[in-house]
Amino acid sequence: MAVSQESFPARKRRPSAGAFISPNFVDHKLLHSIFCLSQEISSLQPLRVLLKKCSASIIRKCRLISVLFEEIARNPVNIFPPSAALCFEELYIVLQRIKILLEDCSSCSRMWLLVQIPSISSSYNQLIVELSTLLDIFPARELNLSEDVEELLNLIKKQCSEKAADCADTRDKNLRTDVLKLLEDIKREIVPDHTKLLEIFGRLNLSDSTSCSDEIENLEDEIQNQNDDKSKADVIALIGLVRYGKCVLYGASTPRTTTRRQKTAAEVNLPADFRCPISLDLMTDPVVVSTGQTYDRSSISLWIESGHATCPKTGQALTHTHLIPNLSLKNLIAMWCRDQRIPFESTELNVKPNGIQLNKTAFEAIKMTVTFLVNKLMACQTSEVANRVVHELRVLAKTDSDSRACIAEAGALPFLVKCLDSENSNLQVNAVTTILNLSILEANKTRIMETDGVINGVVEVLRSGATWEAKGNAAATIFSLTGVHVYRKKLGKKTRVVKALLDLARAGPANTKRDATMAILNLAGDREAVGKLIEGGVVDMIREVMDSMVEEAVAVLEVVVKRGGLMAVAAAYHGNMVKRLTGVLIEGSDRAIESAAATLVNMCRKGGSEMVVELASITGIERVIWEVMGMGTGRAKRKAATLLRILRRWAAGLFGEHVNSIQHTTTVNMSSTRIVLPA
Repeated sequence: MAVSQESFPARKRRPSAGAFISPNFVDHKLLHSIFCLSQEISSLQPLRVLLKKCSASIIRKCRLISVLFEEIARNPVNIFPPSAALCFEELYIVLQRIKILLEDCSSCSRMWLLVQIPSISSSYNQLIVELSTLLDIFPARELNLSEDVEELLNLIKKQCSEKAADCADTRDKNLRTDVLKLLEDIKREIVPDHTKLLEIFGRLNLSDSTSCSDEIENLEDEIQNQNDDKSKADVIALIGLVRYGKCVLYGASTPRTTTRRQKTAAEVNLPADFRCPISLDLMTDPVVVSTGQTYDRSSISLWIESGHATCPKTGQALTHTHLIPNLSLKNLIAMWCRDQRIPFESTELNVKPNGIQLNKTAFEAIKMTVTFLVNKLMACQTSEVANRVVHELRVLAKTDSDSRACIAEAGALPFLVKCLDSENSNLQVNAVTTILNLSILEANKTRIMETDGVINGVVEVLRSGATWEAKGNAAATIFSLTGVHVYRKKLGKKTRVVKALLDLARAGPANTKRDATMAILNLAGDREAVGKLIEGGVVDMIREVMDSMVEEAVAVLEVVVKRGGLMAVAAAYHGNMVKRLTGVLIEGSDRAIESAAATLVNMCRKGGSEMVVELASITGIERVIWEVMGMGTGRAKRKAATLLRILRRWAAGLFGEHVNSIQHTTTVNMSSTRIVLPA
């Protein structure tokens, strides 16, 4: 056999806390507990698909033990001798382990259970041997058992003491051999035989798309129960096999419901330590510089390449420009993203978000599945069939970078474009969401931008998609693509893109508006695009969404002001913007406060004395700024300190001679909250 039995390590168990600890029971309570526990095991059903012989045998023995202890309980002994108490404690522990093993096998993935048959059947045999040992030292005389009860005890002893044979069924062993052979063939790039595949899936009761989907979910859960990366990768290989069989044998499954795509980092409150101090975005590749500060690799690399020789956060000179990967933080971010159901893209193409290195079998299974689906999509005659196929591609594109790469390399994009203008709204949603999922991979961004019709199709969905979900996911696709500077400039020049995003940001449900706003924020990173955004009415859009989406609105406002849009902002708000931003400093979230403080700094620097006077005229402004300096995030504190210096310079007449004539009108506001800064 090409794949050895050691290829699949033993499964990590999940026992209850007391499974291997002696119970702290008094004698009679312990008797009752053993009886109840054996009753619980007796009520369990033997496994229906695999290991039927093992499970039925051990359940039958536990049923006899429950009868034994029921009889003992009817004529209880007042005091147990120490040897009896010890025997009962050990018996209780063994029964607990039997129950856990049966329940674990019952809820386990069938495919994983199959490859684990040697170790699991060995576990069953070991438990029966332990039962036999305990029954050999069972204190029958001390308990004054009746003749009938002694006969029952001897019967159980006999059943347990018989030479433990391999309880695994021959059919199970042969099926396991067939599956391992199938995995080896896939590894060698041999397409599985359709008839053999159908036979294996049938014997595992994987008889339709629904049961296969459930099996995939069980296998995904199983990944977390493994001790090492190799066994995790082996489970992923099984997922690839089941997914391939599901598509080939039963066709692409009909989506149960149209589900919302995975959340993005912009939709949740990011922990401060996971943000890059430069971009304020989630770090995907955190690195440490010589000062000990951590940044996202792309951001700090751009900073250094721009000619800077200092640490952006501390201002200290960098003694060297080597970037040291912060693997511990990267793993923490990946785990947090998984818990939040946020896609986390590792910079290493062949490594999954949780650090698992894919093996050759898993990768080839992905390629075979993708090839089958793309060929199926190419030949689709109806929108209903196409919808099922595209939905499968959508799900696959959400799983990992290898799947995204395979789908794009297989030539799926031109066929997905054709689905974007479909009258079938579900097909349109699935197509644009698949493109969104593909765009997470950096290499695919180039393919999407260079494939004819993809961008135009996405923009058309953005403008006039059949559903809000389709429009929102189109906006999220633009957001993803604009993460690359050259594509940000290219898309920022397109009036259709800018107008469609601004229109979407004003309307629709909160998630859709947020998708559009975050795409706008990315576009605003380019100075030329800011001009287009201002022409399109971005300032009015900010004013309209300020109350419902404060963080996003203030973040966009910060970039617009920084990139030359101050005059447009001042004209639109007629002097009220400073007050609005001060309100954010008082009541906003940490991220909103950061953006509001940074915006006020830029407004004062770019707007001159008029902006400073307006800020200084707000009652209690120094107290507000001081509170931000004391309780805000690191960036908020720095911006607040800068604001306070600007106000102090203005109050001292150092901001410009022309402001002295109006200084007396606001001095009272400044002096009422004057606080001396520490040296």
